[in-house]
Amino acid sequence: MTTAPDCVGPHPNPRKPRHALPPGSTDCHCHVFEDQEKYPLVEKRSYTPPLLPLARYLDMCKTIGLERTVQVNASVYGLDNSLTLDIIAELGQDRARGVAGVSPDITKKELTRLNAGGMRGVRLSTHVKGYGGTELIDALAPKVAPLGWHIQLHVGNNTEIADLEGELMEVPAALVFDHLGCVRGGRDTVDSPGFQALLRILQGRDDCWVKISSWYHRSKSGPPEYADMKPFAHALVAARPDRVVFGTNWPHPNHFPPEVNPDEGDLVDLFCEWFPDAAVRQRIFTDNPAELYGFPK
Repeated sequence: MTTAPDCVGPHPNPRKPRHALPPGSTDCHCHVFEDQEKYPLVEKRSYTPPLLPLARYLDMCKTIGLERTVQVNASVYGLDNSLTLDIIAELGQDRARGVAGVSPDITKKELTRLNAGGMRGVRLSTHVKGYGGTELIDALAPKVAPLGWHIQLHVGNNTEIADLEGELMEVPAALVFDHLGCVRGGRDTVDSPGFQALLRILQGRDDCWVKISSWYHRSKSGPPEYADMKPFAHALVAARPDRVVFGTNWPHPNHFPPEVNPDEGDLVDLFCEWFPDAAVRQRIFTDNPAELYGFPK
């Protein structure tokens, strides 16, 4: 029996933001948790999610103005991508794409199947159980690169990026960094070695991307402004406005009582206040995701 603790759920009734998002706005980082009888959780996992089905996620998207989704196959499903593939099939690939969890010995035939199903990357994590970590980059990158896939990195500590900088500059597949490079408010600054390494990689590679997501969970200063996260977001956009995407991280997994998850309407409004320029928002919400995940422009 697993001892993975139960997560808190998302905001029960997010509000409509004051700011309207551009057409084609994309949620580039999110998860859905359906019936565990049909989609069983792996025993070795970091958390246990509540039932949070696709219908509830789509209600949130409709409220805040998101029209496309990138479903990241959650670590609690390990290497079973069935749920993500089923969601993409239901929504259609003009509206949904996915990021998979895969084994380093995955076959070309299986990768081809996942690609046909709308997968466009593979996630590795040193923060949560289920996928395997950065030690698998060398094995997986040559396999996924011919498909145009990326390696998505979710690190436990931002300093890991600095430690891997030389290797990451040479990886033969595109790179995507989760959650502002997994910085932490009160611990990291824009001058921290890991964040500076991230900026160098972004500027040194044309196939490197970063998600502005989960800043609420990484902040020490907290709501409503999450002021310690704003400098990181601004630095990333200043460095490569053409390589930044947005994610809600709905339903905000791996958060436990007494934490309270944010209202997604508040997150959208704060993001739009951080970036008031309409052209910048158009890039981050719509144009950049279309390029990264292959959505119709």
